[in-house]
Formats: sequence, structure tokens, C-alpha cells
Amino acid sequence: MSAVETVEETITTPLSLTQEAADVVKDLIAQQERDDLALRVYVAGGGCSGLQYGMALDENIEQDDQVFESLGVRMVVDPVSLRYIVGSTVEYVASGMGGGFKVSNPNATGGCGCGSSFSAEGEEGGSSCGSGCGCH
Repeated sequence: MSAVETVEETITTPLSLTQEAADVVKDLIAQQERDDLALRVYVAGGGCSGLQYGMALDENIEQDDQVFESLGVRMVVDPVSLRYIVGSTVEYVASGMGGGFKVSNPNATGGCGCGSSFSAEGEEGGSSCGSGCGCH
């Protein structure tokens, strides 16, 4: 992918995937043997910093969901979550103990070291980390 394609995708999609994350999601969808699944990315209350990210393969698209594509993966975000994660990038991070998805969010005002929890402007954060992943 050229730099121009990356910039165009950033401009035209509210949320993007890195190539490695897209490849992992495509593999997960292929394992399910279903072509009607999309990657739903959402934000829920909780986590050490007040809000936490969630992701699931979902076939249910609600009328007010934002539906778009990033690197060949259909993605879905509900309107409430979208306001917190617009402009974010979903990465896949491999480690010695396996791997997982991490959201790089330019809207986060604080977060935990493992990238699964964050706080945003105007939202109250959690009082302590407790998870051992290092809040900041």
C-alpha cells in the first residue's frame, strides 16, 4: 500500500485497521466460513480508565450504525461509540503470550498501557488501574 492510499483511507473512513490487523480479522472471518460478518468496534463503560474498547464479529447491522471498509474488512460502529473512536487505528500486537488487538486513539486523554481502556475529554475515568497494565 502506498502512502497516498493510506492517507486517502484515513480521510474516508472514521476508523482504520493496520494491514496485520486486517489480515487477522479476515482469517477469523474465514474460520467462521461466513461472508456476512463484519468487525464491530465499540466503546463501553468500564476498564481502569473509565471507558473500554470492545470488538466482535457481528452479522447484525442496526439502522443507525456506521458501516465502512478498511483494507477489505467491513467494519461497523454504533453512533455513540463513533464519537469516542473516530480517527483511531486498530492494530494487532503479537507478544510472547499470544497476541491481541490494540486501539490507537487520538481522542483519548488517558489510558492503560495495554490499550484496552481509555478516558476521553468530559468523561470521568476510573479511580485505579488494578489490572497491572499501567494506567497513564
